[in-house]
Amino acid sequence: MKRSGEMKRELAENDSTPLYAGVKQVILDRIHSGEWPPKYRVPSENELVVELGVSKMTANRALRELANEGELVRIQGVGSFVAERKGYSALFEVRNIAEEIAERGHVHEASVVVLAQETASPEIADALELAIGAAVFHSLIVHSENGVPVQIEDRFVHPEAAPEYLEQDFTTLTPNAYLTAAAPLSGSEHVVEAAMPQAWECKLLTILKTEPCLTIRRRTWSAKQVVSTARLVYPGYRYRLEARSGKMFEE
Repeated sequence: MKRSGEMKRELAENDSTPLYAGVKQVILDRIHSGEWPPKYRVPSENELVVELGVSKMTANRALRELANEGELVRIQGVGSFVAERKGYSALFEVRNIAEEIAERGHVHEASVVVLAQETASPEIADALELAIGAAVFHSLIVHSENGVPVQIEDRFVHPEAAPEYLEQDFTTLTPNAYLTAAAPLSGSEHVVEAAMPQAWECKLLTILKTEPCLTIRRRTWSAKQVVSTARLVYPGYRYRLEARSGKMFEE
């Protein structure tokens, strides 16, 4: 940690900005330089008051805004910590999560929780355009990046579209990769939601029940047949979803 005098000099360099913004910049400089890595405990409000000579209200606003911006994670009664850099997923593309993780130079791992034939509930039957009670294939997989869970993939598959689905080893091959080969994608549908996690999802993702999640409900087609319906759950503070459309122009 920088000595109090050094942090005060850095704050003084930002004297043309509001005081709370200067405190934010001092903290961001430490984070972006790598001096304060992910999970590092940053100075508390009281410590910032002493080190920078600012009011507690100013320190509180700086920490609060940095948490809202995703730079810090604040845990009541414990402190504020540098947030881990978020991975990202293409929002309206049906991509292989293993490839996305590999592109970032990280290691993908998958844990298969469920892989079985089940009977279709009314909701799943409607999504797959099958009769209620018809046989469907169900997989529940947790995808991790560098050992940290980043996605629950809860998928139901139309048996006619991928009859050998249950025979696959989804610790080495993702459902996306297999289904793309078995039933080439011709269309997809996405619904994006923010939701609080269920207890079992908290356990699989190793998150607190108070941590919001991003969810995508996705259906895919091959020709005119629905192939699968999936619910993808991401811890909100570990992942972000991105989308672009139209042409990108340079000035």
